[in-house]
Amino acid sequence: MVRRLDWSGWLALGLLALGLVALATGLVPAADADTTLRRITPILVFLLSVLILAELAARAEFFDVLAARMAIVARGSYPALFGLSVALAALTTMILNLDTTAVLLTPVMLAVAARAGIAPLPLAMTTIWLANTASLLLPVSNLTNLLAADRVGLPILGFAERMALPQLAALLATAACLWFCYWRRGLRPDRSFQPPPRYRPRDPVLFRTAAVTCGFFVLGILVGVPIEVVSVAGAIVLLVAFAVRDRGAVHWGLLPWRLLALVGGLFLVVDAVGRLGLSHLLAVLIGVDPGLAGVWRSAAVGGVLANLINNLPAYVAAEAVVPLGHTDQLLGLLIGTNAGPLVLPWASLATLLWLERCRAAGLRPGWGRFLRTGALTATVTVTAAVTVLLLQRW
Repeated sequence: MVRRLDWSGWLALGLLALGLVALATGLVPAADADTTLRRITPILVFLLSVLILAELAARAEFFDVLAARMAIVARGSYPALFGLSVALAALTTMILNLDTTAVLLTPVMLAVAARAGIAPLPLAMTTIWLANTASLLLPVSNLTNLLAADRVGLPILGFAERMALPQLAALLATAACLWFCYWRRGLRPDRSFQPPPRYRPRDPVLFRTAAVTCGFFVLGILVGVPIEVVSVAGAIVLLVAFAVRDRGAVHWGLLPWRLLALVGGLFLVVDAVGRLGLSHLLAVLIGVDPGLAGVWRSAAVGGVLANLINNLPAYVAAEAVVPLGHTDQLLGLLIGTNAGPLVLPWASLATLLWLERCRAAGLRPGWGRFLRTGALTATVTVTAAVTVLLLQRW
């Protein structure tokens, strides 16, 4: 088993081990670790169950059917497929949340590429970049937004009003980078591709069960059911259905142990590092200026820190040093931690979920290109969104 571990497995185990060492030595007090565990337990439950749901829905060929329909709607136009892909990824992220986009939409995009006979990487990158950069509009779009909305005291519509134009700027910047970095290279001289025929699943019962389950999953999130509750319910339904009709699909390999270990280890390690001086360093880097300089510093520090330690603990750590009442500075931090983590694979949970789905489909992106294009897009997108945020002050 040890020999089968790849870099992500070793990274997850290493971080978990470091976190447990910090706990055992008292660097992280047991009471604080208990508080952290209570805070992240719903996230861990969601990750566990939603990945099982997505894996079984993919085996039921739910995503293959959606992919074929999307490619047919594009009518063989490569630019039209690009526009549909961007719109679908953006809307899914804004209305639901970025982790749902990474889990449910990635298999759709990869299946689109397979059905249309085009390279899968542009569609895969569309999913993950927009899962992050389209998560600014609503509190539900990102867990960090929920924390920020509570901190600034904005209702849903008030939050959306403040972030609407920065979100639009982020979308336009991301779409431009996607076309320049990935999509234009697959463009044929006639700007077309061959639309696939209608796809028929092998087991209609499992397909319909998966379709209804995913539909209720989306509906549950829209009406406000806790994401861990609706994802567990969906996973249980599909596990039962496959136990009856395809028992071989139910196995221990469905458990995403890497992500569970990584998330738990990350929070413990970040807590320990904060006690060793990270909090003081962030206070110096971010400062207390509520003006232009303070907003830019918050966004830059948030983006860099998110790529280094993951965007959720990065936001929690940086939020603590932003003075109360500095709304624009906090929103700048939010832009940095949401739209900035495009460079390193552990920068956001959505990217880790996306990697799991890509790995399951046999797609392994080249990391050199991933890092270069991610750094470019993060810089352009964060700059565009922060600029528009600041322009709204006049």
